[in-house]
Amino acid sequence: MLETTIDPRAMGATGGDMPFHVREHHPENGTLLGFWLYLMSDCLIFACLFLAYAVLGRSYAGGPSGAELFDLPLVALNTGFLLLSSITYGFAMLASQQKKLGSTLRWLAVTGLFGAAFIGLELYEFAHLIHEGAGPQRSAFLTSFFALVGTHGLHVFFGIVWLVTLLFQLNRHGLIPENRRRLMCLSMFWHFLDVIWIGVFTFVYLMGVLP
Repeated sequence: MLETTIDPRAMGATGGDMPFHVREHHPENGTLLGFWLYLMSDCLIFACLFLAYAVLGRSYAGGPSGAELFDLPLVALNTGFLLLSSITYGFAMLASQQKKLGSTLRWLAVTGLFGAAFIGLELYEFAHLIHEGAGPQRSAFLTSFFALVGTHGLHVFFGIVWLVTLLFQLNRHGLIPENRRRLMCLSMFWHFLDVIWIGVFTFVYLMGVLP
């Protein structure tokens, strides 16, 4: 809540009048509230993509199925990268709460490397599928697959861009309240992507290899 003192003489009032106060109200933790609303809208986007995959996931159009295409060991390795990145981000948050800037920066850098490894393996998987003639135009199954997994990958990519930007801000300004708030927002976003990926890994890949 902001409180401003206004002198009525500056507004043409008589000299005997007393100054009065104007209070401007805004919600506490407005940034975090707004970010929660954004995450809820993102949940709706992924819910629609999961629903589309549920409807189209068996429409192979005479093409290959998930059991023929998916490389589960590779996907499991990629899942490990993303889950480890969530753990290292947790270490970064602990270091920030202890006001250890150096440790915070190091753990964030490790998180970014795990995220980059995840994106790299996902791009390799997509390139391999397209090379095998299993691109998104091949069947409704592959269209919904690329839409769901690709949208998640884009979110991880933008999360890495955000993380790199935050590294520069922390290195320049330190653990000021604004940067700690940004750390918290990115933490929610990163863990949200982990939860979504667990759903993708289970619903798309594990169930996809079933006959």
